[in-house]
Amino acid sequence: MQILRILVDAGAYPVKNIINKVARAYSIPVIMFIGTSQRESERYPGAAIAEKQRDSVELTLLSEASVKDIVITQDYGLAILAIGKGAKALNQDGFIYSIDNIDRLIFEHHLSQKTSQSRGVMSGLKRRNREDDIRLENALVNLIETEKNIEDKVRPGCQEVPAP
Repeated sequence: MQILRILVDAGAYPVKNIINKVARAYSIPVIMFIGTSQRESERYPGAAIAEKQRDSVELTLLSEASVKDIVITQDYGLAILAIGKGAKALNQDGFIYSIDNIDRLIFEHHLSQKTSQSRGVMSGLKRRNREDDIRLENALVNLIETEKNIEDKVRPGCQEVPAP
């Protein structure tokens, strides 16, 4: 299955350059989905702009997603819906969402919110570091390479590659 596109829930992502770099290396188009409420300075060419409504960016992205796409989002709900459509999904730190791990992630997020609320503590986001960027780039490359290898093995008329 050849990757068709990389669809990005782009809000204020600090990883746009990494995504574009990997996509260029594999000649895969990228569509960044942003809302109309985003500042003009945060917009960029080729962005899909969703109307200013609750969850409009996520719904616009989801309506575009297909089985051959990679969706990059930190929204668990969007990730599970994208997986349901057959797309691959990962977050900005390179964590690959799956049917096997999404329930646990949602539960852990719920517990974390309850714990923070009971203590009156608001946990801030941790600063992005170089390791986060490397993890994302590696995960995206590995996902694309895995899909390319699957495509190569199942292409009609081709012989299966023997295991080493």
